[in-house]
Amino acid sequence: MVPIPLQRDTVQRAGTTRAGHAHGPRPASRTSLPGIPLAPSAARRFVRAALAEWTGIGVPAAVGFSDRLADDAVTVANELVTNAVVHAGTTVDLVLRLEEEGGDEPSAALVLEVTDHHPARPVSGDEPGTGPGPAGTRPGELPDPAEYGRGLQVVATLADSWGITYRTGLKTVWARLPVDDWSVPPAPPDGEALRRGLRAAEILAPAPRRTERDDAVWDSRGAPAFLAEASDLLAGQLDEDLVAAIAGQLLVPRLADWCAIWLEAEGGGPAAEPRLARVWHSDETDTEPLRAALEREPLRLPAGVGSGPVPVPVPWSAHPAEEGRADTPAPPPHPGGRDGAALAFRITAGGRALGTVLVGREGVAQVPEAVASLIEDFVRRLGLAVGAARAYTRQATISRILQRGLLPSKVAEIPGVTSALVYEPSDDGVVGGDFYDIFPCPGDRWCFVLGDVQGSGPEAAVVTGLARPWLRLLSREGFGVGEVLDRLNRLLLDDAMEAAEAAALMVAAAGGQQLHDGTQSRFLSLLYGEVVPLPDGGVRCTVASAGHPLPLLLRPDGSVRPAAEPQVLLGVVEDVAYESQVFDLAPGDTLLCVTDGVTERRSGALMFDDGDGLARVLAGCAGLPAEATAERIRRAVHEFAEQPPDDDVALLVLHAD
Repeated sequence: MVPIPLQRDTVQRAGTTRAGHAHGPRPASRTSLPGIPLAPSAARRFVRAALAEWTGIGVPAAVGFSDRLADDAVTVANELVTNAVVHAGTTVDLVLRLEEEGGDEPSAALVLEVTDHHPARPVSGDEPGTGPGPAGTRPGELPDPAEYGRGLQVVATLADSWGITYRTGLKTVWARLPVDDWSVPPAPPDGEALRRGLRAAEILAPAPRRTERDDAVWDSRGAPAFLAEASDLLAGQLDEDLVAAIAGQLLVPRLADWCAIWLEAEGGGPAAEPRLARVWHSDETDTEPLRAALEREPLRLPAGVGSGPVPVPVPWSAHPAEEGRADTPAPPPHPGGRDGAALAFRITAGGRALGTVLVGREGVAQVPEAVASLIEDFVRRLGLAVGAARAYTRQATISRILQRGLLPSKVAEIPGVTSALVYEPSDDGVVGGDFYDIFPCPGDRWCFVLGDVQGSGPEAAVVTGLARPWLRLLSREGFGVGEVLDRLNRLLLDDAMEAAEAAALMVAAAGGQQLHDGTQSRFLSLLYGEVVPLPDGGVRCTVASAGHPLPLLLRPDGSVRPAAEPQVLLGVVEDVAYESQVFDLAPGDTLLCVTDGVTERRSGALMFDDGDGLARVLAGCAGLPAEATAERIRRAVHEFAEQPPDDDVALLVLHAD
């Protein structure tokens, strides 16, 4: 693998030309991205749209743009912009340039330049010994690329050459990708997709501030387009602070020179102080002075103010020496000065006040009426986004509380057996349906459970809250494995579930969670078993699977086989006699139990367990302890697809010592 060049080093390879020194025409596309988490995705869209545009207008050498080159360019842009946002935290300028070289063998290259405005912040992993590294790394020691600095490793691998250039107040990281796979595009680019891609990048990356604006652009076409695309950006966010940050980037400098956003404390009452969540100025050097002025004199609107614009004094003055002198008339505003006009808007949703937006223009006597009306419409959408983010936060809080109550605080230790658990609920803001337990029972027995209630949310939570204690009760009463499932199945079909559905309705009402058909939440897949230590080492296992992925038994020689037989789900059919299987877990043997979040993990049309995929991964764990086996399988599940898992992931490993 190519080593990561150090800061200020310029890497050259034989037969290449240094970026910035090529001859011939240089088509270029550029944009400016705010330093927020959405910047990398906007950069990816921008690069694809720019390449499609060059191909569409017939730029020489653009016919050499292959899918591989486009993917490499998008990957490099993503890594460099992410680095700049995370480590510099400033506005990021992205330039994509096509360099063509003449000579006996004409060639071309794509050059990407990512510039931030904080040259004192080093590029991640580029200067060992100059600052703190990841945990466990000593000063002066290069971090392990397997754990840190993968982004630059990717850039170094994909790029023909790359380096870092410093200018006054700026740091630019560039990468050069050769155009070496020329092929004519099979079809002209999608013009509408190109327009959407460029517009999506442009709305997140507004043009540099202009002294004079053309407010005529907010006509019958410009304003609806701005509001529609702003709504898309705001509606997809589930954190109110990120909503406020995006709102500030959308307002400044497109509609105002500066803005501030206060958010009311949820349930704080009339006496609670609003929180200054976001301050933004088109000139970054004025952001902190503006914040200081706003914190010194917080904005307070009268209780009866509606959603319309309210003229308010500018919070800072260009003539501080004249403040407080009633006999001195205020000078007229002048372009470029701090004085000007300011408007305040109440943020509301569902009839409740959620905060305040303050916007200002410098060097003008008033904000044009058309612009004020557009900002008012924008603030309405901002209120909906903040309200949705708070509803999600409430639901997520309820889910976390329920989840903590449904799962055991600790699991029992089985003599002669080492256990390892992995439980990762899907990040969807609702309580998951997976649950687990290991507990002792009379008669020198230990029982283990891995279950999955169909569905999620309050219904699944209530069923889980009933099923786990029922299992403990039935197990401790001395029933065998099959008998426990028989009785649990009847309980799930009994009228006692009406109480569960009533409780689910109450929980849903408290959290605003919509209920599905309550009967579906009764279905339960379950893997249940008990182990008894043997005098000569190892344990005897008795297991039964009810509609659950079958447990896998791994022998020390690497052979893997199912350790149970498939049977029907619990809560579906009344007259079922569940059967169990008995086997010995000898020293060195491993038993793996998983939920369908593992076996049905998807990557396109493929699932993780297609072709016995889980068994193949487990076979490679022969000789590993329980913790290492669980971690290897967890990692394999995550690496199976680029997207994070969309279902709960739970697995239990039992290893006989």
